[in-house]
Amino acid sequence: MKALVTGGAGFIGTHLVRNLLERGLEVVVVDNFTLGKQENVDCFKDNENYKFYNINIEETEKFCEQLKNENIDIVYHLAANSDIQKGGKNPSVDYNDTFMTTYTVLEYMRRENIKNLFFSSTSAIYGDKKELLTEVTGDLHPISYYGGAKYASEGFISSYSFMNDFNTVIFRFPNVIGPNLTHGVIFDFVKKLQKNPNELEILGDGTQTKPYLYVLDLVDAIVKFTLDIEMKKGVEIYNAGVETATSVTTIADIVCEELGYENVEYKYTGGNVGWKGDVPKFQYDLTKIHNAGWQAHHTSDESVRETAKYIKEHY
Repeated sequence: MKALVTGGAGFIGTHLVRNLLERGLEVVVVDNFTLGKQENVDCFKDNENYKFYNINIEETEKFCEQLKNENIDIVYHLAANSDIQKGGKNPSVDYNDTFMTTYTVLEYMRRENIKNLFFSSTSAIYGDKKELLTEVTGDLHPISYYGGAKYASEGFISSYSFMNDFNTVIFRFPNVIGPNLTHGVIFDFVKKLQKNPNELEILGDGTQTKPYLYVLDLVDAIVKFTLDIEMKKGVEIYNAGVETATSVTTIADIVCEELGYENVEYKYTGGNVGWKGDVPKFQYDLTKIHNAGWQAHHTSDESVRETAKYIKEHY
């Protein structure tokens, strides 16, 4: 079996590629190193089942031409701008890196008659909703360019899947953290404390509370629902996450503890969001994915702690 992983040199993609290679699949990785890193995939270069393309995925015709003879069986589309703050400053970032990459992948699959797709979506498509979020929650109004681009991507995936008889699995992720993390609140806190161990700026009022999912738990779920469980025609959507959640202030406490910093003064910027487009609180209903046989091994707080330990040791 041969898999294509877009964004395969990135945070989540690196772990997925490793898992797929360990299972004996041939893996083709596409990345342009916007967020991914060369060193993340250097460890795979001597594996005869691994192949890499440095391509801008949003360039549809070039992408389709370069990969037309790869004979792919399944596409894992992870490539996107996952830095919501970065995209918030320039809408074209999410249009190109999040939406157009999806269009290119779908068009490539249509032309090459590839039937199996995994898509990494996001909690951001729900917008700022107060209720428990289920896969059938309606009246969605994303409030970030990233959320809007992912929502539009889901719409195109739905239509392409129907028109071309795709077997599609979509996961809507919460905040995913763990080894190789490149940005986000934990990463920012560690870097700030390394510069000034006496004071820590915290965006918002610190009450923002979200579920944090450990990346290895997520990859376990991705592989389970695309390889261990038979994919079916049409689109199957799952909220993938943890039942617990962690506040920003608790994250600061854990990071300070893991880095060994005491008596750090927290400086809050105020307001209940860290930046425009940020969703301060949400929680998933995970009944569907739990009933299908998967649960995360790490709680939200455990995920934060393991990530803080990793960043401390490697950055």
